[in-house]
Amino acid sequence: MDTQHTTMRAVRGHRRGGPERLTYDLAPRPTPAADEVLVAVRSAAITRGELDWDATWTDRFDGSGSLRLPIVPAKEVSGQVVEVGSAVRDLSVGDEVFGLIPFTRDGAAAEFTAVPADVLAVKPPSLDHDGAAALALPGLTAWQGLVRHAGLQPGDTVLVHGAAGGVGSTAVQIAVALGATVVATARAKDAEFVRTLGAERVIDYAAQRFESAVAGVAVVFDTVGGDTQARSWQVLRDGGTLVSIVSPPGPGPADGTRGVFFVVEPDRTGLVALSKLVEEGRLVPYVDRIVPLQDTSLAYSTLEREHHQGKIVVRVS
Repeated sequence: MDTQHTTMRAVRGHRRGGPERLTYDLAPRPTPAADEVLVAVRSAAITRGELDWDATWTDRFDGSGSLRLPIVPAKEVSGQVVEVGSAVRDLSVGDEVFGLIPFTRDGAAAEFTAVPADVLAVKPPSLDHDGAAALALPGLTAWQGLVRHAGLQPGDTVLVHGAAGGVGSTAVQIAVALGATVVATARAKDAEFVRTLGAERVIDYAAQRFESAVAGVAVVFDTVGGDTQARSWQVLRDGGTLVSIVSPPGPGPADGTRGVFFVVEPDRTGLVALSKLVEEGRLVPYVDRIVPLQDTSLAYSTLEREHHQGKIVVRVS
C-alpha cells in the first residue's frame, strides 16, 4: 500500500487529559467531505485551557455528546489548500488560507486537516503562516467581542484586561483601529509592549487597583475573570458593556450597564475584516515562540505554567 497519500504525522490524544496525554503519531490522512477542503498545514496556534474544553474531546460543545478519540488539538490554522470538496466553489487548490476550526472537530496539529471551506479565508499576503495562525482565534475573539457584542464606536474608551496576552494584545490594536481610546491592565514588565500596541495608558495591576485609576469607560474587555471581572462594573459609564471571554459576568449595578459572556465562533467575514486591518498596517499578530510539531505536548505544558506575550505557534512545515 502507498502510505504517502494515506497517512500523515499528527499529534493526537488517545485518552482525555492534559498535555501528558498527547502523542506524536502516524495517523490516517483525512479526506475532505463535499463542503470541505484539505489543508496542508504550515502553522497551527494553541490556546490556554484548550485541552480542558469539552468540545475538544466530544462531538457536542457542552460535552454531552460522544467522545471523539483520538483527537487532534490546535484549532488555529494556516496552510495551503491541496484538495477541494465537490461542493466548494470559492476556494481552489493552491490557495493559502487561515482560520479557526470548529471546536468539535479535529484541529491543526497535523500535516493535514480537513476543514469546512466556509470558515476559512485567504491568508493576508503580508503575513507568513506563523503570523496568520497566531491571528485566527485572538483576532476573531477580539473582533466579535468589541464589534458584535459590545458595539464599540469611535471615540469610546475601552479597558482591556490582560492586554499582553494573545487575545488582549489583539483587542488593544483592534480597538485603536476602530477609533477608541484604550486603557489596559498588564504586568509592569509588559507595559512598554502594550503601549506599542496603541494603549494610551497601562495600569500595573500588581501595584494599583484599576478602579481607582480609571472611570467612565464604554467597554471593558475581560480576559482575566474572577475578582478582576467583578470589580470592572465600577469603571463602566451608564449604558456601558462588560464583555468577558472567561465566565458570565455576575449582576451589575442597575444603571443600564450590561454584561456579556461569549465563546468565539469560526467566522469568515471576521477573518476578512482582520485581513484588511493587517494589510492597512493597523493590526500585527504577536508570536511568543515557535515550536516544531513533535514538541506540541511540551508547548501546551509551557502555555499553562509560563507567562507569554502573544501566541505559541506550532510550525508543521
